[in-house]
Amino acid sequence: MDDLEALVGEWGIGGPPPAEPLGRVAFEWMAGRRFLVQRWESEPPEFPDGLAVIGAAESGDGYLQHYFDSRGVARRYEMSLRDGVWKLWRTAEAPDFSQRFTGRLSDDGNTIEAKWEICHDGSTWEHDFDLVYKRA
Repeated sequence: MDDLEALVGEWGIGGPPPAEPLGRVAFEWMAGRRFLVQRWESEPPEFPDGLAVIGAAESGDGYLQHYFDSRGVARRYEMSLRDGVWKLWRTAEAPDFSQRFTGRLSDDGNTIEAKWEICHDGSTWEHDFDLVYKRA
C-alpha cells in the first residue's frame, strides 16, 4: 500500500494545457491505512462527481478500485502503481465496454499526465480523453 502514498493529497484536474480546470480530486487514507479513498468534484455538469475506494487485490498483486459516481454508476477496476505509472482497467468481462487509464507521475510527483481509452468491441481501443492532475 506504500506505493499509493504518491497519490495522497489534493489535486486540481483538467485537460492538457491550455484547457481550463475541470475540478478537484483528493486522496486520503482511511483509518488504518488499509484503503485509500478518492473523492472528486467536477465543475462542468457533463462530468460526474464521485468516490472511489482503493485497496489491495485479493491475489496480493496490485490493487482494486471500487468506483461510484453521481450518475449512479458503480464499477470495479483493477489497478497498479509502479515506477511512476498509474494504471486502471476494466477488461472484456465488463458488461458494456472495456476501459483503461494510464497516468504518468512527473519526477517531482506534482503532476500526473493521463489518458483514458475505451473499447466497445473487445479488441479495438480508442482514445477517450486526456486528464492532467496538478498537486494543489
